[in-house]
Amino acid sequence: MPLKSEGASKGKAFLLGMLSGAVEPVFGLITVLLTSAVLTALPYLLSFAAGAMIYVVVEELIPDSQMGKHSNIATIGLAVGFVIMMILDVAFG
Repeated sequence: MPLKSEGASKGKAFLLGMLSGAVEPVFGLITVLLTSAVLTALPYLLSFAAGAMIYVVVEELIPDSQMGKHSNIATIGLAVGFVIMMILDVAFG
């Protein structure tokens, strides 16, 4: 839809949108094949990926918390709060 709204034809917008998802099955298969090799590290890798996603949400999708000269304090506060929440979840869950 963004390509179409910027003036691209329906066919070109569809083709480029379809091609943008072409890597999903390829890397999905690679992930399945590598899972058994990195099984012990998998929780840590998934935790890192989750942390990266949370960081992107805080930095890019919540712009109000990032305005002003103290923008990093909001990000650090969210990370500390999340760590405390996870510790309490594991301890009492």
